[in-house]
Amino acid sequence: MRLQAITWERLGDTLAERLLDLAPADGSAWPRIAFDGAPAARPGDLAGRVAEALRVRGRSSLVVPADGFLRPASIRLEYGHQDTEAYYSGWLDTGALWREVFGPLEADGTGRVLPDLWDPATDRATRSDYVELPPGSPLLLHGPFLLNHWFPLDLTVHISLSAGALRRRTPESERWTLPAFTRYDDETGPGSTADVVIRADDPRHPAWNG
Repeated sequence: MRLQAITWERLGDTLAERLLDLAPADGSAWPRIAFDGAPAARPGDLAGRVAEALRVRGRSSLVVPADGFLRPASIRLEYGHQDTEAYYSGWLDTGALWREVFGPLEADGTGRVLPDLWDPATDRATRSDYVELPPGSPLLLHGPFLLNHWFPLDLTVHISLSAGALRRRTPESERWTLPAFTRYDDETGPGSTADVVIRADDPRHPAWNG
């Protein structure tokens, strides 16, 4: 895959422009975009940039962190605090995401979305208020392993790190998660299946497939 150098600022602006005309294939009024990447790749930062670029263009959006829909610790950590299999396939409460986020954004949905459900730091419900997302306003979901779940996504953005960069930028206390990302690359191939691929080995100088 041929990649071109770009700045994060231009990425935010370019993706926002693309979203202005993005029409969901299933007739939904709300484009649904995934910013997929390991925590070390900081996909939430790009989602935030795109949201701000949309705002200055007069378009609202909703940034939703996938880690706001993690399962309670009693379930996530049932097999220990460093179980790679659970981290890969059992931490995310996909049922809650379908019910509270994707369901309301279907073609016959209400647009009434819960932006988060569970705080993994306190291991308690967040009690956030529902948000009424106006028609045409994109959902910007960010987090790891997002291409594994058959979510109804209209655009997928994957922020890629080489194995070396991922290890360097992952805190030592979290390096037990690294085999999960190797498995994700092997089984899902986000670097070849995502609509937009961004290589961010050097966080100051990203490159993308345009």
